[in-house]
Amino acid sequence: MPYAPEEARLLAMPDDDYMNDEQLAFFRDRLLEEKAQVEEHLREVRAAMASHERDSDELDQAAFEEELRLQLRQADRETRLLANIEAALRRIDADDYGYCEETGEPIGLPRLLLRPTARLCLEAKERQEQRENHYRKTRGDG
Repeated sequence: MPYAPEEARLLAMPDDDYMNDEQLAFFRDRLLEEKAQVEEHLREVRAAMASHERDSDELDQAAFEEELRLQLRQADRETRLLANIEAALRRIDADDYGYCEETGEPIGLPRLLLRPTARLCLEAKERQEQRENHYRKTRGDG
């Protein structure tokens, strides 16, 4: 995946300059921009739900209810994303951003560029997913 010029410049910085002021400012801006987009979409979903008038046509009502279910699932995902964005912004303020919550090791710029809300380094995330998969299998969910 090709990186934007600003991202490529961040990636070219030396490892011993990890999470410098410029990198933190870049991720803060990216997270604030994503937060604004998510909040705007949630406002649109709420407005669409509030503006719908009950229609006497059963087919229209069924279509609306299916669309509403999909919108509510999306809104639920976006609400969780919003919480993750806010947590990432708090980690920036606390100078903890970019470091794995499990190991304390750097998460790494490439991973953060893909998922700016990441809290775990790749290895810790893989261990977490293995534990979750094992748990699901032992419960019979998998």
